[in-house]
Parts: sequence; C-alpha cells; structure tokens
Amino acid sequence: VTAIFKSGVYRNLLREVAATVAVASFIVVWNAYVGGYTDFNGIPHEAVINVGFLPKLTLPLTPFTLASPSLGLLLVFRTNTSYGRWDEARKNWGSNINRTRDLNRMANAYYDSTGVSDEQREDDLKTVALCTWAFVRAMKRHLSPEEEDEAAFKAELYEKLPQRQAEMIIAAAHRPNRALQDLSNSIEDLPMHFMRKNQIHGDLTQFEDNLGSSERLLTSPVPVFYTRHLARFLAVWLLLLPFALYDPMKFTWNSIGLIPATAIISVFLFGIEELATQLEEPFTILPMQAFCDKIYNWCMEISTWSPGDYGRPMKPIKAQHEFFAQVGIESGEAPVAHNVPPPVVVEQTVVAATPPPPPPVTPSYQSSFDQPPPPPSSTNGGLGNYLDQLGP
Repeated sequence: VTAIFKSGVYRNLLREVAATVAVASFIVVWNAYVGGYTDFNGIPHEAVINVGFLPKLTLPLTPFTLASPSLGLLLVFRTNTSYGRWDEARKNWGSNINRTRDLNRMANAYYDSTGVSDEQREDDLKTVALCTWAFVRAMKRHLSPEEEDEAAFKAELYEKLPQRQAEMIIAAAHRPNRALQDLSNSIEDLPMHFMRKNQIHGDLTQFEDNLGSSERLLTSPVPVFYTRHLARFLAVWLLLLPFALYDPMKFTWNSIGLIPATAIISVFLFGIEELATQLEEPFTILPMQAFCDKIYNWCMEISTWSPGDYGRPMKPIKAQHEFFAQVGIESGEAPVAHNVPPPVVVEQTVVAATPPPPPPVTPSYQSSFDQPPPPPSSTNGGLGNYLDQLGP
C-alpha cells in the first residue's frame, strides 16, 4: 500500500484524478444546496437555494453501462499494443546481451596463439571486448534523449576507449554504425581461420538487426489519432460519471460516497491509460545503462580467460580441426591448410591421329569406244529408246 504513493504512474495522474474529484465534490455540494441535505445529527433540512429552475445534477446510469464495453476494448487494445512494443525492445536488448557474450567467447576460444605472445593475445581480446561494449553503449545513447545521456556517453567513451577511437565514434553521424565497424575491424585482426571469423561476424549481423528493430520502435509510435481518441473518450466518460453515480450513492450521508468512488475509479482507469503511454516508449523505462554495464563487466572478464587456465592442459589439435590451424604466419610463409588431400593428376594417353582415306580415283577414257554409255533417256518405249540402247 505504501508503494502507491511512491509510484511514478500514480504521481502522473494527479491532475486527471483531481479534476474528476472536483466534479464529484461540486455535484455533492450543489445537490445539497438545491435539493436539501442531512446534518451530522441525521436531521434532514430543506434546500438552501429553493429555486425551481435550478435542478439537481444527475444523469441516468444506462448510457455509461452501454459505453463501458467500447471503452474497455479501446483500453485493452491500447495496452496490448504498447506492451508488444516494450516486449520487442526488451527482446532486442536480451539478444544483445546473449550475442555479446557469445561473440567474446568464440573470439577467446578460436584465437590461434601460435607464435603470439601472451601480452598480444590479451590486448587483442581486450580490444574486442571494448569494441563490443562501445557498440551497445552507442546504441543506448542513440535510443535515449540527448539531454539525458550525451554528457555521460562522452565521459564513458573517453574513460574506457583510446582517445582517437572515442573521438571517431562521437563525431560519427550514426554512432552505433561506427562502433560496429570498429568491432568488425577488431575481429578481422584476430589470428584465426576466416571460416571462424565468418561465424563471429554472424553475431554482428544480429546486432544490426536488433538496432534496426529498435530504431523502428523509436521512430514509429502508436498513431496519434488513436491515442487522442481514447484519451478524449476516457476523459469525457470519467468527468460525467459522477452525475450518474449520485443517485446510487444515496445510501451514504448526502451521497458523500460519490467522491471516493469517483477517485478510485479514476485512478484505475486513468492508470491503465498511463501505463500504456509509458510502455509505448520502452527505451525510457528499460534499464539500458544497467545492461551496458553488465555487458562491459562480462566481456572484460571473458577476455582474461585463457585455454587451460582451469587446471586441465589443452590437448593437441585433432585431425578434424587441423584445417583451421594456419601455420607460418609469424615467419612470413604462406598459410598451409592441413589435412587437405593433394590434387589428383590424371595421366592422359595420346592416341595418334588416323589419316583420312584417299579420295576415289576417277578412270580416264582414251578413245571414243571407251566412253561411258550415256544415261538412259527419260522417254519410255518407241524407236528412239531402241536406238539409244544401240549406242554410236
């Protein structure tokens, strides 16, 4: 009960509830003056202002009963829509938390320490952790009002990042994009196989998706005409409700129960609308600074871990993992991909080409008797055909 007076929701309802309570108080006093009242001893008295053209202020309760379902549906739709926005924003930040831990875990586990000093390894992983934090911190600043977070954002970046990197992020038009680019570069600098780098870059793609989803929530609020219609409907309904509750409250002294009843109903109904209003802008109520601080602590802790530091020595690289080990990087030699079979050389037998056959020889004729017979005539039967067959 004591938390009611500390709630920010109820404190924001002071003006609305005060207006409805003032209307209810005015109705009680007015009706007592023009319709009579009962004193503290239970003795009834006539109206103080006994004028016929000044009636008591009352309304039938039926119109409010008929309008209640419509008002309830509007409040439910408004609350569900706003809660859906808050839930999506919370899931985006929950995904950020999970992906930051996953990214730094893979960077630590996949790091190839062959020929790399412990100091260099620690510096590389620390850079990845700081760039990871810089992205989520820039995202938090991107989604917050400038007057609330700009000074703290700059102070944190100069405190935890190198000065040049902090200046580049602050000067960027889209700071989360710049921080994400720095994170990409830090991953590319790690000594590991490119397939493992591609797997880590998948988390960065998820960061981009979470950022885009959050920007959509920030720039696309619930339509104004919907919220205004609901606010007007609710205000008119609650301001006129005391007129309808006066007669049902006659069992109390001079219908004085109308005032607390109106106050309670107003607090709860206006409170539902206020909850929806606050949930509509989820980035003003989500503890994003706490998220960023936790991400920083967790990522920096992961960067300090090393293989075998839990007391069990690491085993040699297995055959199925040798493909991901790059040898000769420090010596300047070309990387060697192990466990890759050599190319198969197929011997080809050269077959001698067969010469083409000679062209056919056409016989030559030396005399008229050696001439070939003429082709048969196309004329069928008769003397001509017979002479043609005799020849010359």
